Amino acid sequence: MNRKFLALTVGLVASLISTSLLAEEKIRVLIADGPQKAHKYLDTTPVLKQILNKLPRFEVDHSRSSVETCADGSYKPDFKKYDVVVMNEGFGAADWPEATQKAFEEYIAGGGGMVSIHAANNCWPKWSEYNKMTGLGGWGGRNEKSGPYLYIDAAGKIVRDTSKGTGGAHGPQHEYELVVRDQEHPIMKGLPATFKHGPDELYDKLRGPAENVTVLATAYSSKEQRGTGRHEPALMVISYGEGRIFHSILGHHVKQIQEGSFVTTFLRGTEWAATGKVTIPVPKDFPNQKFE
Repeated sequence: MNRKFLALTVGLVASLISTSLLAEEKIRVLIADGPQKAHKYLDTTPVLKQILNKLPRFEVDHSRSSVETCADGSYKPDFKKYDVVVMNEGFGAADWPEATQKAFEEYIAGGGGMVSIHAANNCWPKWSEYNKMTGLGGWGGRNEKSGPYLYIDAAGKIVRDTSKGTGGAHGPQHEYELVVRDQEHPIMKGLPATFKHGPDELYDKLRGPAENVTVLATAYSSKEQRGTGRHEPALMVISYGEGRIFHSILGHHVKQIQEGSFVTTFLRGTEWAATGKVTIPVPKDFPNQKFE
């Protein structure tokens, strides 16, 4: 009996130690940004890093491209060192070198994670694999050749609209309501069925390959705000090979990034993209908590 008890005790302790180590294991994050035409990445990247560093779960690095390093091929982060890459890129970003694009495709397809924030779905309309990763995008000459519009109709069904038209639009910044469409997804579980965000830009008329996309939450783009009169995807997840992508249209600038609605969904989305699970709790005062 003593030997059996000892064996069970040793096994239990080993299990607890293993679980503890697993819980404390760092998530290695790379934030990628670079010069762009419409968004102040020099201001937003430090705030994104601060938000992640508030939790000991994350270990954050940063990589910045430039026109020169993209042109001469020297921009080549070692993506495989990281569990997830946060894309803080935007419209007009320089094309990554072909070898870097290929390395990123292999990293994601092989099980890497990616988070696309706000304008990161604006860039690189000609990089077909990146557009598959974001699922939907806007601007940059996107049109019906880029893929369908994706939205949810009044009955709650996903519509893939192949009609002609440009991709990407938004009205003036305003407060809007997010409606959770998948309450059982790990990122959304525990969040209220609806919650407010903004004032912020509400992207609409996004279009792209729209493959392997799960819409987690939508926002109604009202015609009074120069919108579409449709429920537009606001939070999404996309699978690309073995990789996981969290795509958020939220977060135009620092003020919007510091809102509780952004902070909580961003942190939980980053953890999910890296691990496939979410352990970060929803704050009791969500979405009214403020990041400082």
